[in-house]
Parts: sequence; C-alpha cells; structure tokens
Amino acid sequence: MNKVSLPISLIILLLGINASAQKAIYKDPKQPVAARTNDLISKMTLEEKIGQLLCPLGWEMYDRNGNEVTVSQKFKDIVKQKNIGMLWATYRADPWTQKTIANGLNPKLAAKAGNALQRYVLENTRLGIPIFLAEEAPHGHMAIGTTVFPTGIGQAATWNPLLLEKMGEITGKEVRLQGAHISYGPVLDLSRDPRWSRVEESYGEDPILTGSMAAAMVKGLGAGKLNHPYSTIATLKHFVAYGIPESGQNGSAASVGERELRAEFLPAFQSAIAAGALSVMAAYNSIDGIPCSANEFLLTDILHKEWDFKGFSISDLGSIEGIKGSHRIAKDHQQAGILAMQAGLDADLGGNAYPNLIAAVRNGELQESRIDEAVYRVLALKFEMGLFENPYVSIEKAEKELKTKENIQVARQLALESIVLLENKKETLPLKKTMKIAVVGPNADNVYNMLGDYTAPQRDGEVITVLKGIKAKLPEANVSYVKGCAIRDTSNLSIREAVLAAEQSDVVVAVVGGSSARDFKTEYLNTGAAVASKDNISDMESGEGFDRSSLDLLGKQLELLKELKKTGKPLVVIYIQGRPLNMNWAAENADALLCAWYPGQEGGTAIAEVLFGDYNPGGKMPISVPGNVGQLPVHYNKKSTQDHHYVEAPATPRYAFGYGKGYSPFEYSDLKILKEKDSVAYLISFQLSNTGNYDGDEVAQLYLKHRFSSISQPIKQLKKFERVHLKRGASKIIEFKLSKSDLSIINRQMKKVFEPNSEFTILIGGNSNELKLEAQLP
Repeated sequence: MNKVSLPISLIILLLGINASAQKAIYKDPKQPVAARTNDLISKMTLEEKIGQLLCPLGWEMYDRNGNEVTVSQKFKDIVKQKNIGMLWATYRADPWTQKTIANGLNPKLAAKAGNALQRYVLENTRLGIPIFLAEEAPHGHMAIGTTVFPTGIGQAATWNPLLLEKMGEITGKEVRLQGAHISYGPVLDLSRDPRWSRVEESYGEDPILTGSMAAAMVKGLGAGKLNHPYSTIATLKHFVAYGIPESGQNGSAASVGERELRAEFLPAFQSAIAAGALSVMAAYNSIDGIPCSANEFLLTDILHKEWDFKGFSISDLGSIEGIKGSHRIAKDHQQAGILAMQAGLDADLGGNAYPNLIAAVRNGELQESRIDEAVYRVLALKFEMGLFENPYVSIEKAEKELKTKENIQVARQLALESIVLLENKKETLPLKKTMKIAVVGPNADNVYNMLGDYTAPQRDGEVITVLKGIKAKLPEANVSYVKGCAIRDTSNLSIREAVLAAEQSDVVVAVVGGSSARDFKTEYLNTGAAVASKDNISDMESGEGFDRSSLDLLGKQLELLKELKKTGKPLVVIYIQGRPLNMNWAAENADALLCAWYPGQEGGTAIAEVLFGDYNPGGKMPISVPGNVGQLPVHYNKKSTQDHHYVEAPATPRYAFGYGKGYSPFEYSDLKILKEKDSVAYLISFQLSNTGNYDGDEVAQLYLKHRFSSISQPIKQLKKFERVHLKRGASKIIEFKLSKSDLSIINRQMKKVFEPNSEFTILIGGNSNELKLEAQLP
C-alpha cells in the first residue's frame, strides 16, 4: 500500500490555518464578552462594521409559500451588498406592510422565518455574525397571534407597576419565542398636549408615574439578564421631549430648556436605564434648533458620560435623513449621517444615510474609531444574549406558548385596572343584571377600535367588544344593539333606530370616543395606496400622525348622545379613546361616565365586569383632562399658579391628574412623619380605610410642595404612590419613604442637589386636586 507524503511546508501551512481557526476568540463562548467583541471587530472590514449598524424593514425579507418560509431574494441581496446586522418589524402585519392573516406570519411561521434568516447569515457571510430582529411591542408584540394589552395610557391608568412587570414578562417571552430579540417600547414621552397623535402610547404627563411604570416594564422584559432565553433588549422611545410638540403636531420642535429636561423629561429614561434598558431611540423633534438625532449633548454627554449607558442608540425610522429633509441642517445624506454618528447615534433604522459613512471615513471626514465604538455596543449585546451559540428557536414552543390562557388573564386584569370611573350620579352603577339594556355607539362593537395603534390583524372572536362583554352577562333578549353612527363618517347613520332601542330599554350604554384603527377592511394597491370606497371611511382620528386641532367628538357622536338623553332613560357613557377627548357634555349630562382608553383584546369583558359590579373600578387618570383646548398645557405640576382663571372659564382641568372614583369611598387619617436620624430622609405613614360597601382599590398618592427653594418649582409634584386593595370596612397603614433625592432640585449649575434651607409640605390623597392630609416636613 502506497502512502502519499505531503511536503513539510504544506503540512505546516494547513496546521497553521487550523490553529488560526481554533484561536478565533470571538467564536469561543468561554471568553469574556469584551474579548470576543474586540476580536471580532479586529477582523471586520469597514463595510462589515457599517453593516452591523443598519436596520432595514424586515417584512420584505421573507417569502411565504403555504406553511413554509424562506428568505427572500431581497434579503440575500441586502446581506451581500450591505452586510446588515439588524432587521425591524419582520413579523409586523398591518395595512402599511400589506401583511394579513392570509399572507403574514403566525407564531409557528414566524419562528420558521427567524430561523431561516439566521441560518442564511450564519452560512453565507464571511464572519457568520447572527442578526438582531427588532419588533414593535408597546402593548404586546405587534404580530399575528400574540396577546394584545391596553395601550400605554391605559397601562398607566392602572398605577400598578407590578402588573406592568407581568405584562413585560409575557411580551418579552412572546417576542423571543418567535425568534426576535429587541422590543421597541416602552414609550416614555411625557404627554402634555392631548392634540398630539401619540398620547395613547405614553404613560401620561408625569415623570414619576412614567418612570415607575417604565422601570417595571423594562424589568419584566428581562433587561439586565440577556442570557435568559426570554429576555429582550428594551428600546426606550423617544429620546427626548417628543410629547410636547409645537401646535400639538407630531415631530414638531419642542420648546424646553435644559433644567426642565433634567427635572422632568430625562428622569423616566434614567429610571428605565437603571432598570436595565439597553437601547434608546432618538426622537424626530428638535430641541433649541438641534435635531435629537444629531444632539451630542443628549446622545453622548447625558447617555454615556453622565449615565454610563452600556447599550446602543438608534434613529427613529428615517430620522437621520430628516436631519437634511425636515430640519435642513445638512446639505446631503452623507453629511446628515456624519452629524448623527459624531453626535453619538449608533444605528440607523430603516434609512439609507449610514452607508455613506464608508466614504466619509475613507476621505477623512469621520474617524473609524467612532464606527468601532458604535459597532462594539451592538455586537457586545449579541454576545451577551448568546446568539452566536443559540441563534435558533423552537418552532413547537412558538406554536404552543403564545397567547395562552394565563397571558390573556393578565391582559384582562390590566384592562380591569385601567378603567377610570369619572361620574356615577345617584349610584347609577353598578347596573342590575335583570335590566334591559340598549347598547349603542360607534365603539360598542368595533374590534379594532378597542386596540389602538401598533396592532396586528386579529382572528375572529379573539377580541371582546363591549357588546360581546355585556351579552355574556345578560340573557340575549335583554340586550339590543344599534351602532347609531361612526367615529367620523356622517353618511351612514342609525341615530333614530338607536333612540327607538333606548326607549324600549331600562338603561342605555353609549360607547363613543376615538379610534387609532388602521382599517384592515380597506383594499390596498401594490403602492400601499388605499382603494377609495364610500363604505370604508376610516374611523381613525388618533394614532401616529393623526394630530387634532380640537378634542371634540368627531362625526355625529355628540348628536347621538343628546338624542339618547332626550329619551329620559338612564345614560351610561363610555369613552374608548387614545387621548383625553372633550367629555364636558357627558360629565354634565350622563348618569355615569367611564374612561376605558384602548383596553385591548379583553376590554369588553373588563368593561362589563365594571358595569355590573363584578369589579369595583380603581383606575386613575394619568393625564389631566382639559375642559377646553384653550387651557393647554394644563398638566397639574405647572410652575405658575392655577388660581388665575380665564375670562370665559376656569384654568383648572375638567378632571385632574390622579382622579378616579370607585363604588366605595376611602378615608385618609392618622398622618405621621418620622425623620431618620443623621439622614435627609423621612418615613411617612398614614391610615387608609375602605368605608364603603364594596371591596376595592385605591391609589394613595403623595405630593411634595416646595415652600422655598432657590429655583422655581412645580406647584406640587407626585413623589410616591401605591395601589392598595382593601376589603370593605378594612384599614391599612401605608408607608412612604422620602429620600434625599426626592427632595432635591436641579440648581443653577444644572446639578441635582439637596438644599438644606429648603422648606417642604407633603400632601396625601386620592388625586392631585383633592388631597386629604397635609403637613410640613420638620
């Protein structure tokens, strides 16, 4: 038998190649993340580095053929041409994406798609870097077959961070089971102009409430423990002051100074980052003439230097191009990209600006070290998440473990706790289950008007409307339904029929308000343009880009309410809405008034539970409700006094921040203040008592008033709160601790400091306008 001998030089060469492959540090899971990240970056070309910072639209990157999913040619091309490191909204389905239940991805297919995308980049790129999949998840994962929770403003109305943490856990798991890794949300914009279209996504007007809810959500999403299989990277939106646009128009400039930024708009982001958030999205707006996407003070000085943020920042969709197009401070997209990158913006969502940075580096306009810094922030998280070792997900788990009974129960509890009872004259509520009820109104039986923006198509029967919820409580013969009118359409009316139904009933439940529903019944051309039809006039008056010049009910809704009132039958009005609309007529004329926001898939069940007394409502307003748009801004913690009224009307809101009734009253008593020895801290305690006939929840709120400080402070500022459940007749001692930080201000040097000569009053009660206990801090 002849043996083939290899030359010594060739043997040495082959051994060297093999040894080199074995020594690739980035492929060794036993090596520290920093070592693996630096090793990988050292092996990358400039084009590969820039590619890791690109996040194009994901729904174009797969092809579905029946029950099989493959990567699209577009994905293959973009991987080859741009070396992309992320995708956004791969699983998204809505009219914009033209993805429906018929052609989109259910959870099983989504997992297949995610696996196919990962397999392609691992097997067809030089370095085999797994891809990040980022998904919208503000009130549940925006994908077919996932659990749909109340929108952000409804979440905040629960004043229950622990419940939000449970929601976060479910959302994170549903995102990860399908193969995605980054969850866009929560939204931390302080909403101080309800004309703005995106109020529904926010947690309201207050920094403390927003920060508490955001931190809880981030914890639930698993931030800080990325090696857990169901943890996501939470992307905080929108950095910063996006919710106070000039004229209430989405994306317009924000007029705010540095002190107000530091005192009110930045703290919620800082709280969420402290809780473990690892991604921040720059906002579209500008502040003092500088776009947030090119603001070094925000993106570098605050985020990384002051807060020691370890994650990465990303543009909002196309906002880097907006540095040229909207803000006009760059002559072309290359300059826009340079300005954004130099300011500290790491990744480019859906845009085409950052590929221009290759030329910018090569011609000396941009340092490659800044690119390396941005790439490090992205790649380090891929290593921490374990994607190099575990890039694929279980298709079987994705099929079985989404939208479970347990998940739906949490969605129902959130809906229950989000409902705010605003009026209940002569104890109209709860209703008796023996009554004949006329259910009317455009939001009484409209599936998508229950859900808000950023919602995927829903299968029939998965969303409980108000009508369906009421029918589940009463005999079929005791419930009649007439729509009456639409939100906006004034041509197809049945007001007369609604009045007839009301006259034949014992009580009327009228469900009105707004809509953020992107119409899933409308047909779309390949360009995405809608096919116009007289039968498909959209209800949408809220949701991204749908700003309002007034807050009045649209269409013929007010006319419907007035005609129902004329029947003399008890009138219960329910507002399902994304922003606090004008509720003046209902406040003055309805026998009972509920605000349910967009309550999600279980909203109808939750509303019926409240109407019939199976649940005692305990939600509180997370935003002040103006009586007139002329009052705006009308948030409770303004610095000017509120006893200076207008010629035509008071300056106070219709409903104050923190307001909400229940079926049982609560009493506050026995206030005690204990100053901690040798410390600037106080232990505040008081007794809370349920003096009514129903078990129920109260949200105890503690506000701080600066009687004296070197910088003008808000009239009052929420500092602590707790949602407490008490049996009827029961009492409980509630304790709050005020720390030195709680008592500090932003001084003239823009530093957060405690001033020893300051004087404080604490106020405690059930809302910002009706505070039962008051005392000075010793």
